[in-house]
Amino acid sequence: MSQTDAHAGAGRGDGGTGTLELRDIVKYYEKPGQGRVLVLDEIDLDVEDGAFVSLLGPSGCGKTTLMNVISGLVERTAGTMRRNGEDVTPDDLSLGYIFQEPRLLNWKTVAENIEFALEARDVPEAEWDERVERYLGMVGLGDEGDNYPTRLSGGMKQRVAIARALATEPEILLMDEPFSSLDEITARDLRQEMLDIWKDEEKTIVFVTHDINEAAFLSDYIYMMNTDGRMFARRDVDIERPRSYDDPAVAEREAELYREFHEHVVE
Repeated sequence: MSQTDAHAGAGRGDGGTGTLELRDIVKYYEKPGQGRVLVLDEIDLDVEDGAFVSLLGPSGCGKTTLMNVISGLVERTAGTMRRNGEDVTPDDLSLGYIFQEPRLLNWKTVAENIEFALEARDVPEAEWDERVERYLGMVGLGDEGDNYPTRLSGGMKQRVAIARALATEPEILLMDEPFSSLDEITARDLRQEMLDIWKDEEKTIVFVTHDINEAAFLSDYIYMMNTDGRMFARRDVDIERPRSYDDPAVAEREAELYREFHEHVVE
């Protein structure tokens, strides 16, 4: 099984409480014809327990690479990750990863896709039925367990991916632009449902997006990234929950964030 498959729904380690602190994270890639290319430049990031944290920036700024450093899919070139005053590796964290695309196995049923992740996480088989039923019900797909992904809409497939990640019961959910390939009506519904799940399940979420409105609607606080691989600001959202799309405070915060990006983002 590939590392990507394991991360698609598998939380790992025993986790632990306390802010996850990333300090001075640097990442270089070796690219043919370009040599050593800097992707992340001395990034600092705090992921507080129970927070909804967004990484916001234009395409190619390093958001996904930073997420992959946290997950262990990418090895950092330099920098530290600490929790409770101790150095940690991705293997020490309890993580679930939801990708932009659902990455379901089309030859397995919806239930079997979730069971695949549970097996990768070494969850006892005796717990599989209960977890599959619980988390499919949580995303509104309680009757779809015997169906195959090819028979599902794009939104339903992403719901399965969310259920798969939740079923491993990770402490931290990593979400990499999970709604960007969906139509806006479906994306709005899923954002709202994700907020309900986040609140009810008391998860910590790190969410990658290039959509300023999405970040303002979802987040407790936002880290803003530049195209040169730097983090140039952390901004609290400070809008009372529950939020609605027609709340003037969301539109006002979006406008403020847009103005700041216009001033700072390197073209």
